[in-house]
Amino acid sequence: MLLLLGSIALNYTAGNWIASKVTTAALRQARLGMAAAVGLNLLLLGYYKYANFFITNVASLTGGSLSAVEVILPLGISFFTFTQIAFLVDVYRGTARERDFTTYLLFVTYFPHLIAGPVLHHAQMMPQFLKPQNYRLRWDNMGVGLSIFILGLAKKVLIADELATYASPVFEAVRHGAVLSLFEAWIGALAYTLQLYFDFSGYSDMAVGLSLMFNIRLPLNFDSPYKATSMIEFWRRWHMTLSAFLRDYLYVQLGGNRKGAARRYVNLMVTMLLGGLWHGAGWTFVLWGGLHGLFLAVNHAWRGLRKCLHIGPAGRPGALAAGALTFGAVVIAWVFFRSDTVAQAISMVSSMFGLRGVSVPAALEPGLRLFADGLGSAVVFRGFTPATEIEPSRAFAAIAFGLAIVWLSPNVRQLFARFHPTWEDMAGMKTPSGNIRSRLLARAEWAPTDARAFALGILFFACLLLVASNRTSEFLYFQF
Repeated sequence: MLLLLGSIALNYTAGNWIASKVTTAALRQARLGMAAAVGLNLLLLGYYKYANFFITNVASLTGGSLSAVEVILPLGISFFTFTQIAFLVDVYRGTARERDFTTYLLFVTYFPHLIAGPVLHHAQMMPQFLKPQNYRLRWDNMGVGLSIFILGLAKKVLIADELATYASPVFEAVRHGAVLSLFEAWIGALAYTLQLYFDFSGYSDMAVGLSLMFNIRLPLNFDSPYKATSMIEFWRRWHMTLSAFLRDYLYVQLGGNRKGAARRYVNLMVTMLLGGLWHGAGWTFVLWGGLHGLFLAVNHAWRGLRKCLHIGPAGRPGALAAGALTFGAVVIAWVFFRSDTVAQAISMVSSMFGLRGVSVPAALEPGLRLFADGLGSAVVFRGFTPATEIEPSRAFAAIAFGLAIVWLSPNVRQLFARFHPTWEDMAGMKTPSGNIRSRLLARAEWAPTDARAFALGILFFACLLLVASNRTSEFLYFQF
């Protein structure tokens, strides 16, 4: 608490000082003040998140024996730090200013977003906080907000936590040196891919719903990212407020695409490497960011090549193939994100590609062997000796259920479109999935009926029962 209040006081004071210099056209002083304040924020974040990472790597390189420091990572430090860095930069640009400390305190500590985002901007929240009508109880917003909150809680408790029971044993087995079968590796990778999505998007939905109960609309953070047909589109749909922050305050400041294609690729790589490091102090996170930087560079290069060769849209089959390729690349990258070491990630990816032989259950081996022979593939089959205690049929069912939801069902913003639940709705902004309309979506759209209220009540009760049980449940993004 003291750290948060100290950070708020520092940035409020710095913001007003920068604003005074901008007003008097002392831009050089304003720029230096902004750089110093942003630097202090990054130093604070760096100490709590990266001190031991730095010490460990220095000791490894020098052969020394430096002792790790005892650091307890404060909840939400990445999000309230990034929110305030954005505020400082916006003050320097002349697009934000806050004279009232109480209002600024509310902006930073607004509790629905504080623990795990989204990353907020002053211009998004202040106009809403200053409207007198937003301080009155509105039953329509209360009903819609509570419904969104329950759906987000169900994503987390009923789906993400169930998928964790299949993802965690696989990664734990690899951590202890097990060599996975192809099927086990894919079960673990897919289960984690879906667990992470339902965990974080579930929290984001709860934040949107909880905030709407107070008549405040938060920005959308997830827009059906696993439906993306390119890596560029994926990052416009996944953790959208962080993506926008990295784009506006890092990628653009590095030069963006204004200094030629080669510089664009360098800027993309630097941005994604730092984005990966933001998620955690480990080389696996850095490598995850580097993979996505590479994917984005290839995506941009492919778009440029298509334009030069005048290659038009590939139609629905091409879109499906592009979506499958994008999803596959995302799944492989998540393996590095989840693994404790690079060696563990490489081991698991090797199993996913069958590089250690294809271990299959005896019942499946004849059919798969015949298929491989037909393709002329020299696949080495070996007996199926599970390295984990996962029940494959239950795991496949859980994964299939999760994939059906992320690929076939509408997202929360689409379900509640007529009630404008997000800041984008209020601002009239379009997002990739916002342009998709269908009969199924029209039928699925939420309406305040007795039947839906009863169904949501049952869902909420089921979630409470699981929360009250001894079942382990954690929000993955709390650690970031």
